[in-house]
Amino acid sequence: PRAPGTVGTLWAWLAFLLIDRLALPGDLGWALIIAITLLAGWWASVATVRRTGVADPGYIVIDEVVAFWLVLWIAAPAGFWGQFWAFALFRYFDAAKPGPVAWADRVFKGWGWRGAWGILFDDLVAAACTLLVIALWRWF
Repeated sequence: PRAPGTVGTLWAWLAFLLIDRLALPGDLGWALIIAITLLAGWWASVATVRRTGVADPGYIVIDEVVAFWLVLWIAAPAGFWGQFWAFALFRYFDAAKPGPVAWADRVFKGWGWRGAWGILFDDLVAAACTLLVIALWRWF
């Protein structure tokens, strides 16, 4: 059940590298891309949940994409190995769901806009946990 998330995160990494070369310069470009993708992902998650009747389908990967883009953007600049460890940390937090990620996964379960936000929210918390570990590593 975790394979779609790993594939989605790998796709996000590749797309980030490509978009980063083509995006608007600076942080404004990425802020806009992430904000628009987050809103579009929320809307698409609502539509998918309504059509399929499945509260949190594993084949939705926009949550991994937008959350990992956030990690890569905030952790920048990072070379290949920095991005690799960001990927590994994010996948750990997303798959294992320790502490706050498990809480986030439970708190918005359900249908409609609230349930669709839950699809995205646990990945955003996993991104925050990943960024916290990266920040602590850089600080020490």
